[in-house]
Amino acid sequence: MDISKQPINQNNDDYEQQARQWAMFLHFSQFAGYIIPLLGLLAPIIIWQTQKEQYPILEEHGKIVINWIISELIYGLIGFTLVFVVIGIPILGILSLLAIVFPIIGGIKANNGELWRYPMTINIIK
Repeated sequence: MDISKQPINQNNDDYEQQARQWAMFLHFSQFAGYIIPLLGLLAPIIIWQTQKEQYPILEEHGKIVINWIISELIYGLIGFTLVFVVIGIPILGILSLLAIVFPIIGGIKANNGELWRYPMTINIIK
């Protein structure tokens, strides 16, 4: 039995709260891209991959976030392409708003112990 992966001197409530906080950080880490380009993509992957062993709940949250990021990139490319026929401007505006609102909702729900799937997400990673 590998003791190093078990929380030391923590009751189940503390462990559950820490798992919820990591899930919230996973969703909120998408905002790091506003500070340093590409960090909004890398930070969620790093949190997901480094913490999923200790907190298995992060496996599902990580898939949700990464699928949203991939979907967001696809929708952004479509919107950018359609800018030349004007319809892309509102698409990019709405996408920019959703890129802020979805991680906030996902993070709050994760901290409450809920799993929220972002609407309009293409499920690439299952």
